[in-house]
Amino acid sequence: MDERDYLEHDGLGLGGLVAAGEVTAAELLAAARDRARAVNPRVNALVTWLDDHADHQVDHRAGQEPTGPFAGVPFLLKDLHQDLAGTPTSAGSRALAGRTATRTSTVVRRWLDAGVVVFGKTNTPEFGSKGVTEPELFGAARNPWDPDRTPGGSSGGAAAAVAAGIVPVAAASDGGGSIRIPAACTGLVGLKPGRGLVPHGPEESEPLNGLATHGVVSRTVRDTAAMLDALAGPDAMSPFAPALPDRSFLARLDEAPGPLRVGFTTRCALREHPHPEAVRAVERAAALLTDMGHHVEEVDPPHDDRQLGRDFLVIWFVHQALEVARVKRLTGAGDGGFEQDTLLMAALGRSLGAVELQAADERRRDHVAALAAFHERHDLLLTPTLGEPPIRVGSLATPAPLRALAAALLRSRATGLLRHVGMVDQVVERNLRWVPYTQLANLTGRPAISLPLHRTAAGLPMGVQFVGRLGGEELLLRLARQFELAAPWAADLPFARLGSDR
Repeated sequence: MDERDYLEHDGLGLGGLVAAGEVTAAELLAAARDRARAVNPRVNALVTWLDDHADHQVDHRAGQEPTGPFAGVPFLLKDLHQDLAGTPTSAGSRALAGRTATRTSTVVRRWLDAGVVVFGKTNTPEFGSKGVTEPELFGAARNPWDPDRTPGGSSGGAAAAVAAGIVPVAAASDGGGSIRIPAACTGLVGLKPGRGLVPHGPEESEPLNGLATHGVVSRTVRDTAAMLDALAGPDAMSPFAPALPDRSFLARLDEAPGPLRVGFTTRCALREHPHPEAVRAVERAAALLTDMGHHVEEVDPPHDDRQLGRDFLVIWFVHQALEVARVKRLTGAGDGGFEQDTLLMAALGRSLGAVELQAADERRRDHVAALAAFHERHDLLLTPTLGEPPIRVGSLATPAPLRALAAALLRSRATGLLRHVGMVDQVVERNLRWVPYTQLANLTGRPAISLPLHRTAAGLPMGVQFVGRLGGEELLLRLARQFELAAPWAADLPFARLGSDR
């Protein structure tokens, strides 16, 4: 299979070719490897090749008779909590570099059962802790639309790999926007399923207090729907069994969803003035919705987004403290095994009291109630996915004076002072100001999707986000399919500018 043919098909399309005997899985794998060798040096999306790991024989799997909707389709896992026994899982951290997984995650097993051929792992920030992908261990992932820009995070490597044409769909995960942010930065579809729909076993039950979930980034809505069909449903570690639709998500994709009532807003407490491109993105989506027969109106933000941002970061900081402590116990690593920003987040987490954590977790009830009240009047909430266009690589690097102060506080174990110098507010401002819209869906457990409906004046992708009711994944996918037909985006990805040098 030549490169042009490989790039023309989405995941289901490639699986269909294999099922029909028109191409072999081995030929698809060769095409994916060739594409990766040609473009990965420019985007740094693929950080671990699995070809040489005896416990996962990539070529042997590609040579078998594959089955499933994605039979023989080349696939990449995210290097974070998506374990494949016998292969490395570093979580972007020096402390875990070189360690191999002893068990295979439930979601990875389900992807394999769907027929994919896993041949590598994608770049992610340390412990998935940022909305950009710039780990010290692997270096920055870069946006195929403009390599000076970020592909977002924490599934930035996955999004860069799909947008660059290495694979048509890739594994991702989302604890605060980490599927939707990269999808918006790179012109892809990114669905965050609702809480509990996708399992986390066999190691986890509800990580990050239930905020996190697995999923994919893809070029087409049908790939996203079919992947959700493959992943959805509890396993032995699930805390509850979510309701599943009576038909597959893929089977109902082309059923008209409307007319819908959609409320939109671009306002956010973390940004005094919405970025003009974020406003244009939502206005374009609202116009398309109106053209498709839906009722659209501007609304006030349904929740206290500044409080929500603080609550999210309280939970996140405590999680980072626990994760650093766990990895230190597991590996014997000292502080030198971790990035300074990670140590700072962990220190902030340790400085928080149990009552503060419990209060932040219980305030989710307020955020859920506010969104539920909104959904009594509207089917969907429409916002920008990003607060501004994809930022330049390095934009969120901690300034040198602050790094020096942080290093001194870490050395002296006086990190409790971080609370008194306003560090929490600074972190909220620096890290959430450019992505302030995505955490709502994680804290409330609702499904949300980012769709690539806008390009900036500079030609950069700028996604819009729809947040649905509990159990609203099917509606989100059907609306996404309606958009995809009205304003196709898959043919507009930056393949040509990243064409093979061969």
